[in-house]
Amino acid sequence: MWVWILFIALIIFFLALDLGVFNKHEHVIKSKEAAIWTAIWVSVALAFSGVIYWLFSSGMVENPTNLTPNKAVLKYITGYLIELSLSIDNVFVIAVIFSSFKIPALYQHRVLFWGILGAIVFRGLMIFFGVALITKFEWIIYVFGLFLLWTAYKMLKGDDEDFNPKDSWVFKQIRRVYPITSTMHGHDFFIKKRGLNAATPLFVALVVIELTDVLFALDSIPAILAITADPFIVFSSNILAILGLRSMYFLISRMLAKFRFINYSLVVILAFVGLKMLFSHQIELPEWLSLAVISVSLLAGIAASLLIPAKEEEANEE
Repeated sequence: MWVWILFIALIIFFLALDLGVFNKHEHVIKSKEAAIWTAIWVSVALAFSGVIYWLFSSGMVENPTNLTPNKAVLKYITGYLIELSLSIDNVFVIAVIFSSFKIPALYQHRVLFWGILGAIVFRGLMIFFGVALITKFEWIIYVFGLFLLWTAYKMLKGDDEDFNPKDSWVFKQIRRVYPITSTMHGHDFFIKKRGLNAATPLFVALVVIELTDVLFALDSIPAILAITADPFIVFSSNILAILGLRSMYFLISRMLAKFRFINYSLVVILAFVGLKMLFSHQIELPEWLSLAVISVSLLAGIAASLLIPAKEEEANEE
């Protein structure tokens, strides 16, 4: 249990350092700064694989699935890459939400910071129940597998391209139960207007992002559970990927039009993981193969986006 406590304490320390030191004063996050922080978070996450090896080799963490230290490291890195790649799709949606509610770049980091805190709590609960379900009911893995295949199909069709946060059920419910101002008031989430408390667009964007992350977790958590049911590996890889989401957003949100083929990479990853779940009792794939499929799919999508020239109409739109 102390390993879990130390890990959570480390995450809280990282977040406190982020808000209290490096982003004490609100400022627009430039691409260079975002690139540096993205590299730092990825390095921290990959370096943590050494901690995973040490914990599993020394028996300092519970090992319900009887993993060897080497297998534990491979599963951790594979799980981290799945979460990181699926986070890219989250970046697209966050950009739409900020644009819809006209959130200035100056305050976007503040919204994402508090969004991360909520995401850690929600994902922790979902991981706990997901692991418990798979452990108690083996057949649930087939449900998760079919769900991932259905998600991959929906992503391939592009059903969510016309997503408008202001038309969402969540926004309508917030507006129904709580007054919402139409203008920003600095970095405040709430203000007092004519004697009444009212939420600013900043708070509404935070709530919509938070609930959107829960929906994304419905894809990402079953995906990582296809790799391993070890709760510590699932939780640590998931949370470390989330911590890097903010800097990744500021890095690639300005280049969204360039990553035209990244969705196809995510379709391949989700479909592969879904099929792996469906045939988990018939075929046992080596860990390096899962890692290779995920890495190659992601790199191929990025390379295709950068190397294949956009059509003339798309270029004009950009």
